Amino acid sequence: MIHLIAVSIIWGFSFVIIKGTLASLDSNFVSLVRLLLSLVIFLPFLRPAKLSLYDKLRFLGLGGMQFGLMYVAYVASYRYLPAHMIALMTTTTPLMVTIFGALAAGRFHGRFLIAAMLAVAGGAVLESPHQAPAVSARGVVLVQLSNAAFAFGQVCYRRLMASKPDLSDRHIFGLLYGGAVAVAALFCLFTTDFHQLSLDSGQWLALFYLGVVASGLGFFLWNVGARKVNEGLLAIMNNLKIPVAVVASLLILRESTNYERLASGCGLLAAALWINERSKRAV
Repeated sequence: MIHLIAVSIIWGFSFVIIKGTLASLDSNFVSLVRLLLSLVIFLPFLRPAKLSLYDKLRFLGLGGMQFGLMYVAYVASYRYLPAHMIALMTTTTPLMVTIFGALAAGRFHGRFLIAAMLAVAGGAVLESPHQAPAVSARGVVLVQLSNAAFAFGQVCYRRLMASKPDLSDRHIFGLLYGGAVAVAALFCLFTTDFHQLSLDSGQWLALFYLGVVASGLGFFLWNVGARKVNEGLLAIMNNLKIPVAVVASLLILRESTNYERLASGCGLLAAALWINERSKRAV
């Protein structure tokens, strides 16, 4: 569990770094650079010889989903929402981890639907009243797409690695980042104007930190830690980064918020998680 706690603290400050230094850049370019750096870190450890072509493709596809699609949607959401709201919107990730885990195991409980509806209601309440509803809604959809991709990837990685006990995480993780880079590069080709691209030293430093530490080491340690706990604890640990991120966003970035809406939205999301936990015990 120590892996998950350490990574949660690192990720809690990533919201501030992205919003404070990288929000002006094309989101797909940011995702591509981060994931390229992560890939470079793990390429020396890659040992794919033991894997069949089918398994290699599965790990590439898994990385494209869990890290590639997740990052493309996640970073894009910073155009439409403040950092603390994005952090709060990730509260639904544990719910999604639980739902995907239940579906994979072939067991489901009716309370999951109630929890999901409460989570959606909480997201609606948290929409910024200072933005046009369509803008806020676009940001909410992007964050939830990111949450779903990350949650789906965690569950699939646990199950896939459990079926291959002779594999080491570090020997195959480069494949996941390879798939993620392919997805980010595809989006980047259609949105990034490389001729107009200009980064200062602070932005390059932020990208290096996010790519090597928050993404490269962070995702590796997270997936390793995810294999050592049950799905219930994994779901809960997905929310540990949120209080760190919210406090950092409000204090460091000096973001403004409507505290009544903030409290109401958090209450609905907390109720969703409470029902989610009761549902897991009942299944």
